Amino acid sequence: MTKASEPDLQGWIEEGRRNIVDVADMLGVAPEIYTRDPISLIPALQDYVSRAPLSEFEQADWITLHSDLMSYVADYLIQKHGAQWNVAHDPSAPRGYRYVIAATGRDGITRRIDPADVVRKEFASLPIEIPRMLASAELTLRLTSQVDDGE
Repeated sequence: MTKASEPDLQGWIEEGRRNIVDVADMLGVAPEIYTRDPISLIPALQDYVSRAPLSEFEQADWITLHSDLMSYVADYLIQKHGAQWNVAHDPSAPRGYRYVIAATGRDGITRRIDPADVVRKEFASLPIEIPRMLASAELTLRLTSQVDDGE
């Protein structure tokens, strides 16, 4: 029996990237357009999640949507902000580690987030809003500053 607890970071990176490029293509955003500008996927992805019959979703549907959104959050952060996938040791996780995204914020401090947590948080605040989900990840990593809303 092989040791299942060894992380395959490169495989994880390639699988996530392939997944979101396929999702973009499925939603009508050509891979070359998406890879040039990940923001190009926001309208199509928002339309998709807004039209999805979430109340009819079974567990497998939720898992697929979670995986797709997680791939997008990660790839967006990588493309727009130079973030990178890392392995974080986590004894509470079933495998003993988690894959996380690390990025250096505007303050020069490198922080990490788990894109799965970002998506779970978004699922807790239905309806799903793609721009809000991305902004939440950016703010957590301090990649952008909060905009003064005129107060």
